[in-house]
Amino acid sequence: MADMASAIFYARAEGLVMTGDFNGCLAALAPAARNIFDNLLTSADSNRQISSLRFEVEQGRFPPFLPDLFRAELAVARVKASGQPTVGSIAHLTINPTLELLPVSWANLEQKLTDPAAPIQSAPGTFIMIWRPPGSADVQIRQADVAHLLALKILAEGLRPEAVAAQEGISIGALDAALQQAMEEGLILRPPSTILRPQSFAPGSEVDPQFLRAKVFTLQWHITQACDLHCRHCYDRTKRGDLPLAKAMSILDKFRGFCRDRFVHGQVTFTGGNPLLYPHFRELYQGAVARYLGVAILGNPAPRHQIEELISIAKPLFYQVSLEGLAEHNDFIRGPGHFARVLDFLALLKELGVYSMVMLTLTRANQEQVLPLAEILRDKVDLFTFTRLAAVGEGAKLQGPEIESYPRFLQKFHEAAQHNPCLGFKDNLFNLQASAEGREPFGGCTGHGCGAAFNFIALLADGEVHACRKFPSPIGNAFSERLATVYDSERAEAYRQGCAACQGCRIRPVCGGCQAVAHGLGLDPLQTRDPYCWLKRDEHPPPTLSCE
Repeated sequence: MADMASAIFYARAEGLVMTGDFNGCLAALAPAARNIFDNLLTSADSNRQISSLRFEVEQGRFPPFLPDLFRAELAVARVKASGQPTVGSIAHLTINPTLELLPVSWANLEQKLTDPAAPIQSAPGTFIMIWRPPGSADVQIRQADVAHLLALKILAEGLRPEAVAAQEGISIGALDAALQQAMEEGLILRPPSTILRPQSFAPGSEVDPQFLRAKVFTLQWHITQACDLHCRHCYDRTKRGDLPLAKAMSILDKFRGFCRDRFVHGQVTFTGGNPLLYPHFRELYQGAVARYLGVAILGNPAPRHQIEELISIAKPLFYQVSLEGLAEHNDFIRGPGHFARVLDFLALLKELGVYSMVMLTLTRANQEQVLPLAEILRDKVDLFTFTRLAAVGEGAKLQGPEIESYPRFLQKFHEAAQHNPCLGFKDNLFNLQASAEGREPFGGCTGHGCGAAFNFIALLADGEVHACRKFPSPIGNAFSERLATVYDSERAEAYRQGCAACQGCRIRPVCGGCQAVAHGLGLDPLQTRDPYCWLKRDEHPPPTLSCE
């Protein structure tokens, strides 16, 4: 690593001295030595100035760290004089053009710039970074660590992260994390995400343009069909076999590459069936973490030792389980004793510090149980929300909520959420209500309205890729095609465009209804809008709702 650090020298030529603030140097000098320093500044050549500083150090008149402190303050002056960096025109990861990476011989030297009493110590081979982050007028100064140097070396020398990881004996995820850290700090500039809605989604005045571009892309991975439950609304009980581990790991590599090329952060949400019944789940979970992919779980209650084992690798972003109403109804849908097991499991997740979520599939039979269930869950879960029934698979035997009463239910839910912190919004149609009442919209189902084949795809155990798992929406096969090919296909684009009848709606970027619900009711989701949508095409905004 020392050789790697020594290989990086990314600093501007010092050239002519600039008018700068040398308060750090002056504060480090005795009063008698300050006149010498002032005379030294009369030279217009900074290289000559530094040579003079070193001579004064040799004569014992200046402290030994002063030449490096002087160089640092020169760099600060240059960075202050530089323009603010922008990311709009770059096409690749780029080192911030304002960055000065200075090799120095003292640890904590940057503290001397603002605190004359700060202790420093000899540390040859140290680097300090001085730069201006995008959108900021402030100059940042800090000592570089190994992760910074690795990230900058990769870009400065045009290296492949995979090759560097192999050479250094570290995971590719560690390098991706280093690059991400450098991007968040503004040392490295990343182009905007290319997961971008088309012009047909151009928002109206009430929708923030941020909803048109996704920064995170989610792979909902149904790694197994095996399940220890047999729910009455299950949308797929077909047999698809177990996914070989080697092939699963190759999918992680493909997904990492896809996200890297699209300039988004990748998240893998493991589900099934019950994902924890996949025979190689621990190894696959570890593989995702090692590739710096976010990990989350949609599953069933699991024993303590299994959750603790996963936490020892990395705590999941969240663990989601399902309830379908109060105890009697839930156990009718999901099996005897399930309700009690879920409550016990939520207590375990809370004890272990894992963010917990409960999802409910909304039907006509359980609609009136939602808010009473929310009161039971109030202090037991971090987030409780619902999705409407997609009447596919075994769910075709059930009935969705009544269309006529649905707006009133949404308003009751919204009012309850003002007093119950566990209640969360997911259904896109909440944004119809927000529009009616002049409230700011939220991100909708996936943070960008209907995310089918936009910032989200579903992958099945046999490689089939669907725009949304809740209804048949095949767009390709990840085993035989590149993920980019699948994502860019005409079939994916059709689902991404969503319902043609929604074109022109001013809240479309945060809505789009639910294609799965429309499909389950026998409609063409690409042509006919979600039948629960009460917004008429000539009503902008819709009338204010009332629970009276």
